[in-house]
Amino acid sequence: MSLVRLTIKGISYSQTQSGAYALVLSEMEGTRTLPIIIGAFEAQSIAIALEKEIRPPRPLTHDLFKTFAERFQIELKQIIIHKLVDGVFFSSLICERDGVEETLDARTSDAIALAVRFQTPIFTYENILDKAGIYLKTEESLEIEDDADMEKIELIPDTDVIDSSDFSTLSLKDLEKQLNDAVHNEDYELAAKIRDEISKRS
Repeated sequence: MSLVRLTIKGISYSQTQSGAYALVLSEMEGTRTLPIIIGAFEAQSIAIALEKEIRPPRPLTHDLFKTFAERFQIELKQIIIHKLVDGVFFSSLICERDGVEETLDARTSDAIALAVRFQTPIFTYENILDKAGIYLKTEESLEIEDDADMEKIELIPDTDVIDSSDFSTLSLKDLEKQLNDAVHNEDYELAAKIRDEISKRS
């Protein structure tokens, strides 16, 4: 079976499952997307890895895994989403150490969180895309919020999270203070919104 390389197109709040997020992967050489439902922690971890400007005060679990692997000279070569059973995706980490390749089983959300940190390619098999892939109808659907950065994502949180319009009355200095506070409190969804407001004013 032929492998198809995927890229991350976005993450959004799941409209069907409370507390869950939809991670959308897209084939690099085509128009099919592969939506995967993941938990809030994994969505946040992926978002933080993609948002280069936001750094947690302490390493997250996936950051620790990367540090551990690098310390012991373990290279993550690629991840493969290799199976789909009853709506659940199964993935493998293809690792190498001292010229010996090992395959480790992993949840797809964890595998992708690691792939972003290691800058490792993500693959799936053609038959999985045929089974679970969705064709995008228009070119506009392929675009995410910022065309200049194809890996930028937007987390769409619950309605009780502060909307970015609430920041319009704050000064730049106040926004920077709130950004630091949000990062310190590990509220990365709020931090991303504040950062976007600061960017708009730059």
